[in-house]
Amino acid sequence: MSGIHVPPDGGERVPRGPRYHRVLAELPELEVIDLHFGPDIVVEPHTHADHVDSFYVLEGEAEFTVGDDVVRGGPGTYVAAPIGTVHGFRNAGAGELRLLNVHAPNTGFAQRLRADK
Repeated sequence: MSGIHVPPDGGERVPRGPRYHRVLAELPELEVIDLHFGPDIVVEPHTHADHVDSFYVLEGEAEFTVGDDVVRGGPGTYVAAPIGTVHGFRNAGAGELRLLNVHAPNTGFAQRLRADK
């Protein structure tokens, strides 16, 4: 493999109701997904025993729970939950929320998105 290049509108679009997520990279070491959510999204606090889950806000405003902390941030905000750390998020704004989501290592999140469509 020589590398990965995904143009601005590239990647695999996985439909999610009226929206979609874009799979940007799937390697054994990591997977990267451009997540698109509407105003009412809530991902309840949870943990992962097998990977780091991290988020970079591209658009909108999110409220993250990471361990005992609750942090709110707009574009440019980065949050990472190491293995075993309780984490979740919600769209804290009235519009769309876009997050760049990186899982390291890859544990099949993109595969689960495809199966749930």
